[in-house]
Amino acid sequence: MRGRRVLTLAVASLLSLPALAATSWPGAPAAAPAKADQKAQKDHTQALLQFQKDLASVLALRTEAEPLLGAALLARPLPNPPEVLSYHALLERASRNADAGPQVTWVRLADCEAKQKEACPNPEAVTQLETQAPDNAAVWLLKLGIDEHNGETRAARADLAKAANAKTYDDYLGASMKALANSVSQLPPPPNTFNALQGAGAAGVQMVIVFGLASAQPMPGFQSTAKFCDDNKDNSAIVGDCLKLAKVLEWGSSPLGRSLGLHLRETLSTDAADQQSAKAARLNLIWQMQRFAQLNVQAQGDKATAQKLLALARSGGTEMSVVLAALRAYGMPAEAPAGWEPAHVENSR
Repeated sequence: MRGRRVLTLAVASLLSLPALAATSWPGAPAAAPAKADQKAQKDHTQALLQFQKDLASVLALRTEAEPLLGAALLARPLPNPPEVLSYHALLERASRNADAGPQVTWVRLADCEAKQKEACPNPEAVTQLETQAPDNAAVWLLKLGIDEHNGETRAARADLAKAANAKTYDDYLGASMKALANSVSQLPPPPNTFNALQGAGAAGVQMVIVFGLASAQPMPGFQSTAKFCDDNKDNSAIVGDCLKLAKVLEWGSSPLGRSLGLHLRETLSTDAADQQSAKAARLNLIWQMQRFAQLNVQAQGDKATAQKLLALARSGGTEMSVVLAALRAYGMPAEAPAGWEPAHVENSR
C-alpha cells in the first residue's frame, strides 16, 4: 500500500545515513577492497574491540548503574568475553542498582542472544518495562510488535490504546549515548585504533564507538504499528488512537519514532492541510538527519567536531535533542530549503 511504502522509504532514508560515509559521492559504487586493505581493516577492527574490552574491564570495577551500562554496551560485540565482562553479567549488575531505571531494562531487551530466537526480546525485560514505564509509548509499541507477531490481535489493539494515551515516547537511546560517551574517556585510545586517513585522532575513535554502539539500541515495533494502523483504516476508533499516537511520537525522543508519527498523520488524517503539514515536517526531519550525518562524516576528520558531538552525547538529552543541538551549534537550519526533496522519497508520491 502507498502509505506503507512512504514510511518504508522515509525510515530507510534515516537508517541508511551511515552509508553516506562509505562512498566518495552519493551513488558511487563501492570498490572491492584490496587484500592489503582487508587486512588493515581487520587489524583496525580487532584493535577497536581490544580497546572496548579494556574500557569494559575498567568500568566493570564500578558499582553505579550508568558506568555498568556503558561497560555492557562496550562488551556486547566482544567475541567470547570472560563471564564477568559478558553483556548479561554487566547488565545484571547494573539492574540491581537503585538508579538503574528503565534505560537499563530497555537495553536488557537484547540480553537474549544465547537463548532461542523466540525468547528475544527478553520477556522478563518486557514485563519489567510495563511496570517501570507505563506512560512510555515505546514500551507499548514494543509489546504491540510482539503481540502482532504472535497473532494476538486483541492484545495488539490494547497495546495501541495504551501507547496512544501515553505521556511520552522514549526508547532510551539518549541514555545509552550518555553512558557510552562518559565511558570512552576512561582510557586513551591506543594509536592502532586511529584511522590513518582521518584526522580526528582519539576524539574520532571515541565518537565512532559512541554513535556506532548506540545505534544498536533495541527498537520497538515501528513497522508492526504502521501495518496495524494501515490495515484498520476503516475502524474509526483505531484510526483515532493511531492519530493520538502520532502526536506522542512527533514530540518523542527518536527520529524514527517521529518519522512514524508523521507518516500516521499524513496517511490517516482526513484534513488536507494536516496531511501537507505532516509531509513537510517529514521532509524537514530527513533534512535534519542528513545534515547530522554530514557532521558525523566531518567529525571523522576534524577533532573539534568530534569533541563537540561527544559533548552533546554526554549532555543526557534524547537522540532527537542531540541532533537538533548539533545543527544549531554549526549554524545549520532545521528546516529544508524551499523545494528541497531527498532522492529517497521523490518516487513515493
